[in-house]
Amino acid sequence: MKFIRFSDLCAQGKVKGQRVFIRADLNVPQDDAGHITEDTRIRASIPCIQMALDAGAAVMVTSHLGRPTEGEFKPADSLAPVAARMGELMHREIPVVANWVDGVTVAPGQLVLLENCRVNKGEKKNSEELSKKMAALCDIFVHDAFGTAHRAEASTYGIARFAKVACAGPLLAAEMDAITKALKAPRRPLVAIVAGSKVSTKLTILKSLAANVDQLIVGGGIANTFMLAMGLNIGKSLAERELLDEAKAVMEAMKARGAAVPIPTDVVTAKSFSATAEATVKAATAVEDDDLILDIGPETAALLATQLKAAGTIVWNGPVGVFEFPAFEGGTKAIAHAIAESSAFSIAGGGDTLAAIAKYGIEKQVGYISTGGGAFLEVLEGKTLPAFEILATRANG
Repeated sequence: MKFIRFSDLCAQGKVKGQRVFIRADLNVPQDDAGHITEDTRIRASIPCIQMALDAGAAVMVTSHLGRPTEGEFKPADSLAPVAARMGELMHREIPVVANWVDGVTVAPGQLVLLENCRVNKGEKKNSEELSKKMAALCDIFVHDAFGTAHRAEASTYGIARFAKVACAGPLLAAEMDAITKALKAPRRPLVAIVAGSKVSTKLTILKSLAANVDQLIVGGGIANTFMLAMGLNIGKSLAERELLDEAKAVMEAMKARGAAVPIPTDVVTAKSFSATAEATVKAATAVEDDDLILDIGPETAALLATQLKAAGTIVWNGPVGVFEFPAFEGGTKAIAHAIAESSAFSIAGGGDTLAAIAKYGIEKQVGYISTGGGAFLEVLEGKTLPAFEILATRANG
């Protein structure tokens, strides 16, 4: 995918003295008193901002925060706490500018934080008038917020249409590179792990991947639906019986390509959904009517681990069992360690997946960890994200 990299513009000396507008993702969690409880996104945004300052730019940064009502600014919507925390991390005062759409005064070497962009009327609907006003504020627009890349809004898409130069910041560029490596030009075999409670929420992902991957590992409630489609008894386990035909279609699509959806040969069951429930390993053909399947069994986990260690590329979205309960974490733990030990390029995304990666301490062994949430899922669905599309268009003139 062709796009302009902000790092290249800096290296080429094209940023000095320029007005740079950075769309960051500073949507951090806060407690009831407005105190930031987790600052990962602020820390992640700083390299791009510092890059712009070091290159001699006049720097403006904005982000959304929470769910404000357009045109109705409230103190709770303010980026002031973000500016304070960013200032601590960067060892500088960072002014917050309100009502900035019609003009901002900022000189080279200065950094200002533009108040919550979602308060601006027309932001979410990608207003052309608002987009043009934003574009007029800068010489270079930098998109560095992958978490918003699936939304065509004024501060993510519209401004990129009209700015003199539109480019990807280091965070967004890293996501674009990782996605291209994993899905557009993967080293084979390509193995995808898609797990979760419902097939319906990831049906389009499963269909899209079925046309491309060599192994499609399903887990959680999704695996139960596939087991049911194969005629296996799943007891009282979570499943979507109305989607059995869809599950069969995914398996047939894989089979037609000489690929496969491995169905568990053994499972870990319990009589109730509880951290203290007794765990029983049994063959997938021996599930009783009052059983709940809460994990894949050790035989299945070992088989999948072998496949993952032999993979060329791995895409991981979702734990394969109730890994929060120690008795039912074996499958997810085995898969996590297999990914860590594999020589494959791996890309992982989704909140539960990131929690599993953190629990098993394999952050450094995963090739790329996507923090995009909805954007990551839309990529897996085969969609072209608006941010990618407009940056590619601008790069091609």
